[in-house]
Amino acid sequence: MSGIYIHIPFCHSKCFYCDFYSTPKLFDPMGYAEALKREFHLRHNEIDMPPGTIYLGGGTPSIFPEKALQAIFDFLPLEHAEEMTIEVNPEDVTDRFARFLADSPVNRVSMGVQTMNDQELKAIGRRHSSYDTSKAIERLRHAGINNLSLDLIYGLPGQTIESWKQSLTSVLNLRPEHLSAYSLMLEPGTRLWAMKQAGRLPEVAEEDGEQMYVMLCEMTRESGFNHYEISNYSIPGFHSRHNSSYWDLTPYLGLGASAHSYDGSLRRANPSNLRDYLSADKSKVIIEDLTLDERIDEYLLIRLRTAEGLDMNRFRTMFGEKRAVIIKNKAEKHISHGMLESIGEKLIIPESKWLLTDSVLVDLFQS
Repeated sequence: MSGIYIHIPFCHSKCFYCDFYSTPKLFDPMGYAEALKREFHLRHNEIDMPPGTIYLGGGTPSIFPEKALQAIFDFLPLEHAEEMTIEVNPEDVTDRFARFLADSPVNRVSMGVQTMNDQELKAIGRRHSSYDTSKAIERLRHAGINNLSLDLIYGLPGQTIESWKQSLTSVLNLRPEHLSAYSLMLEPGTRLWAMKQAGRLPEVAEEDGEQMYVMLCEMTRESGFNHYEISNYSIPGFHSRHNSSYWDLTPYLGLGASAHSYDGSLRRANPSNLRDYLSADKSKVIIEDLTLDERIDEYLLIRLRTAEGLDMNRFRTMFGEKRAVIIKNKAEKHISHGMLESIGEKLIIPESKWLLTDSVLVDLFQS
């Protein structure tokens, strides 16, 4: 089944590491909700309806007033949505907001925690504290939210292996159903990038970052999590169905400023500018028709990041026998070196080698 992604591009302030499109100015929420509704009715035929998953991301959807969020819920086709996720920040989760979510169509909440160390939170420009995180989770649980995902980042400025272990321990003790954990990426245009260029950023050594990742894998495994994608871990039955559909090339409709869509062949990107989006100027929309080589490379990239790996039977169906033979031949040396495993008709990168995925992909890529 298809999916819908809705981008809410508003934040209290810009985190020092973030390069996603967002604005600290809260535009008329009801006006933005109405613009989303108009876009949905204009474009809903691009994918199969009704969708199986819906995801409200940002930005910070939790700063949107309840009335505006309800206006979004009201126009969505929800009858077959098995998973509906909203991203929240800990400081926004009041008792009232938690009850609102529990009474809404939302059945999954994704919270941006990043770290449970208050000094590290300040170093990346986050507004909440570790206490705020614990309190927000308590409120959500009390309201009846039983599918909770927490986001973490490792390799933060000033972070140590010991402080990362303490953060992980604290988070796992909160017993979320899902974890997403990412290595810090320094993106051009962000405050951390500028600090690095100025020589004012205390970076974590590469070997320490690798040790943090190994620790993450070990501690989540001991806590009963499945490591189902390079950055994602879940208690059995609680994997992200929406994100998993991205990795399976399931079509999805992206609504809102900067939202991306995929209809099975074309990729579309809405303008990363609120004024341009609201003007509904079609000339501002970027449409990309990928070549065969680009589609193969994209499929390799997303599949080899997962525990399920690359199913060569499906690959043949999608791209033909000739391309499958090329991939199999290129894979042989990586299989012999232990970087790839061939299990039946699947090619899988072992978990212990996931940090080296790029070295395999570069050789398998077609373009």
